[in-house]
Amino acid sequence: MSDLRDLYQEMILDHGKNPRNFGKLDDANHQAQGHNPLCGDVLTVFVKTEAGRINEVTFDGNGCAISMASASMMGEALKGMPLDQALEVFETFHGLVTGENEGDVTPEKLGKLVVFSGVREFPVRVKCATLAWHTLRAALEEKKSDEPVTTE
Repeated sequence: MSDLRDLYQEMILDHGKNPRNFGKLDDANHQAQGHNPLCGDVLTVFVKTEAGRINEVTFDGNGCAISMASASMMGEALKGMPLDQALEVFETFHGLVTGENEGDVTPEKLGKLVVFSGVREFPVRVKCATLAWHTLRAALEEKKSDEPVTTE
């Protein structure tokens, strides 16, 4: 089990230091800003959708390793996915990191995102792991607000 935990930690550190899908997406048709006041994470999520599918997800901003890794891996996981399925992945991921549905989550449902399962042991870090996801949902739901999405 220690080897698996070490692998998960390495993957989170890699995505945190070298995030994929990082940068502004100029032709995005959805975007939202997110802020985690506890950790200081600030992200903007950009999404390009077409015909009910996510074509591209990128993010810009800065944050802790968990926040950056979560945003990075979110983009990889959701690219090409139908919108309704992406929102289901959000719910499953959120349940995984909060511990609400940990027994129901399998690698088949979340793929590499299961590396965040250990986050639930650290409640403050749950907010870091879910910031990009809450921001994504706000972008897709086209929440109009001058205030960024927060984890509070």
